[in-house]
Amino acid sequence: MIKNTFSYLKNDIPSSIVVFFVALPLCLGIALASGAPLFAGLIAGIIGGIIVGGLSGSKIGVSGPAAGLSAIVLTAIGTLGGYENFLVAVVLGGIIQIVFGVLKAGIIGYYFPSSVIKGMLTGIGIIIILKQIPHFFGYDSDPEGDFSFFQVDGENTFSEILNTINSVQPGSLVIGVIGLAILLLWDKVLSKKGKIFKLVQGPLVAVVVSIIFYVLTKSNAVLSIAGSHLVSVPVPDSVDSFIGQFSLPNFTAITNPAVWVVAFTIALVASLETLLCVEATDKLDPHKNVTPTNRELLAQGTGNIISGMIGGLPITQVIVRSSANIQSGGRTKMSAIIHGFLLLISVILIPTLLNMIPLSVLAAILLIVGWKLAKPELFKKMYDSGWKQFVPFVITVLGIVFIDLLYGLGIGLMVGIIITLRNSYKNSHFLHIEGEDVDDGKIKMTLAEEVTFFNKGAILKELDGLPLNSYLELDVRKTRFLDNDIVEILEDFAFKAKERNITIKLISERGVVENPDSFIEFFKLRPKTN
Repeated sequence: MIKNTFSYLKNDIPSSIVVFFVALPLCLGIALASGAPLFAGLIAGIIGGIIVGGLSGSKIGVSGPAAGLSAIVLTAIGTLGGYENFLVAVVLGGIIQIVFGVLKAGIIGYYFPSSVIKGMLTGIGIIIILKQIPHFFGYDSDPEGDFSFFQVDGENTFSEILNTINSVQPGSLVIGVIGLAILLLWDKVLSKKGKIFKLVQGPLVAVVVSIIFYVLTKSNAVLSIAGSHLVSVPVPDSVDSFIGQFSLPNFTAITNPAVWVVAFTIALVASLETLLCVEATDKLDPHKNVTPTNRELLAQGTGNIISGMIGGLPITQVIVRSSANIQSGGRTKMSAIIHGFLLLISVILIPTLLNMIPLSVLAAILLIVGWKLAKPELFKKMYDSGWKQFVPFVITVLGIVFIDLLYGLGIGLMVGIIITLRNSYKNSHFLHIEGEDVDDGKIKMTLAEEVTFFNKGAILKELDGLPLNSYLELDVRKTRFLDNDIVEILEDFAFKAKERNITIKLISERGVVENPDSFIEFFKLRPKTN
């Protein structure tokens, strides 16, 4: 295990640098949007990387302060009478998450249909792009990490973009365009030219060039970049002032019922965001790793206890950082851990240098992340999958863009459930999995007439529990309706089956196929019986 973790450092170190540059402004921005000390966001980012990254079973997930909790934090700090009282709720929320993990509540994430998860990824990609446009042009009135449609500065997503037209900062725009050009050149051309361009990532080059640009144009009346358009990491002037940035929870507030209400709210929302992010990152992962969800809740709970004990914000696994990690080639949890150490080392040793980074060049990095999450061809792919996939997908995207993440997911899930109940009513059949040992160590699994996304958890558990070198007979002769989510699970399992030396024998009305090349293609061509 240790050998496997360290064997991909050539992939994980470059990706950790990219995640670091994505996480830095988000940690600070989420803290600002939450009404908390800026250092609290950095603490959460560091703990999320080092502690949660180390304890988590996810190979590519990255944790830190979550934008989805900023409104809850902002309200709670006021109602609980101070930040130190709020920290008690963070610690208690972490304990409750550990209880969730012990009770095996991690299976909840499997009950969100694939169309909603894809809608979440696409919606977040669109939100990233829309929210970074003002920062790219040097208009920074709304802090990084405010992903809600109605913003903390009183504007909404689109009015903020319109306001940008009259507030363009030439210096920020120039270095933003230069940074974006470097990123595209690295991604499309140079990364294919040699190993050095994979080791030294484009975002690092873009950030270094932006610092040089800032230093060289300081005295230029047109191109100089004001401090409000730069990263703003707290700069302690002594060891004592650095230590003084940490806050301790006021445990005398533990008897306040309002503290417990906030703690349960944090635990529920943070756990749900984490489980959905786990589902989404596993879907994005090109190596088809499956994250143990109950272990993830235990890791997140531990991280929140430690973060709350030293003054940090609540932590969840975060899709923006996780997707940046995947896109940059991260392979193991070392990427998340190293990004946490980079945050720690940089805020201690080089905060002044960090404060020379223009926000516009970091916006350029996030624009690339957003684009890769929300590519236009995904809309066509979902449309081609049929209205039962397309409608929940689009509604989830619209809900996330025009309200916020949790509302969008809730609306998308509701629509998905209605469509599934409609199909269940029409067909009146349910899933029946029959797993039994047969001769010569073979295992037989028979799918019922109708199999929906409600059955994802059961099927995934059965498939992941198959031993190495086994022989699976999958009988779908009775199946008349097979949800797209289940087909995707079978497709991912076929990929992993080759690594685990599992032979798959697919029995259908069309005949018998051994180790089918693609379940998606097979079920697309398979005639449907109504």
